[in-house]
Amino acid sequence: MDLSTTAAIITGGASGLGEATARHFAKKGAQVTLLDRDTERGASVAQDIGGHFVETDVTDEASVQNAVETAIARMGRITAAVNCAGIALGIKTTGKDGPHPLDAFQRTVDINLVGSFNVARLAATAMAKNEPDADGARGVIINTASVAAFDGQKGQAAYAASKGGIVGMTLPMARDLAKERIRVMTIAPGIFGTPMLRGLPQEVQDSLAATVPNPPRLGDPDEYARMVGFIVEMGYLNGEVIRLDGALRMQ
Repeated sequence: MDLSTTAAIITGGASGLGEATARHFAKKGAQVTLLDRDTERGASVAQDIGGHFVETDVTDEASVQNAVETAIARMGRITAAVNCAGIALGIKTTGKDGPHPLDAFQRTVDINLVGSFNVARLAATAMAKNEPDADGARGVIINTASVAAFDGQKGQAAYAASKGGIVGMTLPMARDLAKERIRVMTIAPGIFGTPMLRGLPQEVQDSLAATVPNPPRLGDPDEYARMVGFIVEMGYLNGEVIRLDGALRMQ
């Protein structure tokens, strides 16, 4: 697959890693449709890069189906689906305020894990109808996990569980979709300089950056975007999780 001829849907495309990916794809000539709940920011980014935007709730089947159909109507097809939508909560299993609220755990898993699978399954169904390219490929799905899937910290039970689920479904999904010639990959980012993290005090950012062995800094969202682009074009990558973390192993 060539990035310049890719037609991609990107969830969470209005900010952070999703926005960086959308901008990188558009710069390389790809068609891009952003899926996000933030209508104002999503529409603005889409206009800026010459792409499309569809307001989407990844946890809702009808919403995602509408987004997929709209993307195909605007781009002609979907050959790549990138899942960047997600939330992160910091709540201990039990603490001074009592047990971890069950609804907070369920919401985290629903958005991060179930939402990713919802988009992946509906995008795969659309991709399976594509004419194969010269290499026989019909599409690629790229999900976003986290190093928390392996090195979850205090207060990350919900987040780590949701990201661990993404890691766990990577290989079976790749095997499921092999016959359709659709690849499935996952990226597990470390500590990246997303807008949320950049909003922290500088000393906190510096402290986090110092925990990364090499290079000792925060990841740049553009580095994530370039990794996604590499996966799209590297057709022999399939069924694997790539840690993008500067060798970080959380204590």
